[in-house]
Amino acid sequence: MPIQYMVIEPYVYHTLRSIVGTEVVIETTRGSIRGNLKDVKPDHVVLVAGDSSFFIRTAEVIWVMPDN
Repeated sequence: MPIQYMVIEPYVYHTLRSIVGTEVVIETTRGSIRGNLKDVKPDHVVLVAGDSSFFIRTAEVIWVMPDN
């Protein structure tokens, strides 16, 4: 049976947890998206933009910036 590894970046995870509920811009490997950071899990974040929820894998996140 193959072993699966998941890389968790603890500093990024804890920093994102500290800004849940704020407006952010997230740059991913597919482009940027702006919205409200609703939840953070070790492997993904949930961003709400308008009426849509986006589940973004943390492995795809390049940077995050608060959008004040």
